[in-house]
Amino acid sequence: MEWSERGLVLGLKKHGETSVILELMTRAHGRHLGVVRGGRSRSMQPVLQPGNEVEAVWRARLEEHLGLYAVEAAALRTDLLLSNPRGLHGVNWLGALLRLLPERDPHPGLYDRAQVLLAQLTTPFAPALFVHFELALLAELGFGLDFERCAATGARDELVYVSPKSARAVSREAGAPWAEKLLPLPAFILAAPGAAVETAALRDGFRLTEFFLTRDVFAPRGLKPPASRAAFLASF
Repeated sequence: MEWSERGLVLGLKKHGETSVILELMTRAHGRHLGVVRGGRSRSMQPVLQPGNEVEAVWRARLEEHLGLYAVEAAALRTDLLLSNPRGLHGVNWLGALLRLLPERDPHPGLYDRAQVLLAQLTTPFAPALFVHFELALLAELGFGLDFERCAATGARDELVYVSPKSARAVSREAGAPWAEKLLPLPAFILAAPGAAVETAALRDGFRLTEFFLTRDVFAPRGLKPPASRAAFLASF
């Protein structure tokens, strides 16, 4: 068995005296592990850092085997991320989110979003992109939120709340009597990513995604939101 593809480095762990088990996120093969022989060498350590991209060739005798990676550097971001604490927290957070996906299960849309997010990680656009990424992750895991129309009236305008029970949008008028029990739906979530977003709206967005991630993803697995998420949020 053999395939070659560019992959995003999520993490690694020691394997034997000189090798590592490398965890990559790829477009066609999903989150995929493999052994890199000599991965702990001085020449490989700078390459196999979270947030970097590598050109990888994976080989194994059988598809279900762990297999071996041969890797070459494709895009190195280590210096940029180490000089920017927000970038470092963001890489760790992104990796923690991608590890929620089943191993070897392709999610090309999330891979593409991760690439966009990494390119913008140290810019003011990163927080809003993270909100959109978490919403996309929830959808990929089967817990997508519905912002198409009001859950109570079917209206498509003035959608400013989300029901914590149904994960559906609620209009301003229909939700007014229960506003304290509903989650805010900031306008930037319904718009195309890329515009500047006020801090208060970003925090409402993260509150929204954290509620559903915790309830539907983290809690059932006995997990808590990663510390890197809180560290990133504290940086803006």
